[in-house]
Amino acid sequence: MTENTPGPIHQDRVWSDARWTARVIKNEDDDGWAVAMMLHSESEPALVGPWTMGRDKKNPKPLDVSAFNTLVKTANEVLRRHEQQLHAQLNRSVSVSVDGRRIRVALAIVPDEDGATASLVAMDDFGEELVRIPVSPAFKLNVNSALIWAESGFVRPV
Repeated sequence: MTENTPGPIHQDRVWSDARWTARVIKNEDDDGWAVAMMLHSESEPALVGPWTMGRDKKNPKPLDVSAFNTLVKTANEVLRRHEQQLHAQLNRSVSVSVDGRRIRVALAIVPDEDGATASLVAMDDFGEELVRIPVSPAFKLNVNSALIWAESGFVRPV
């Protein structure tokens, strides 16, 4: 643990390790309880889900090591899926045939608070880069636009 990393907490309604904190909270939508999983470096929870009621049917079931480990695994999976979805939104590729050659055209968008940038890349069958040019992040890559670009001799699209 570093100076800025809180130590582990093992309480009925709060459980944490070096990376995650699980906090049992009152469910705003009904009389039940929810659990929020927070990654220590983030301001918003990565996961919020229903939490089991205790035996008295009023209070939440206490957190324990097994429940915490399951919640960590689930929250990590949610983050992984989010990263995959973001990657798929920002990176696209299609293959086209031009003059008997197979060419893979890829669009990579780099998000930035000051303005996103994008590049269009053409690669041969061996993955060798043929050309790379900057394009607008709004460029729509599809088979037709890739074919037009490749047939033009890779002239920068307007």
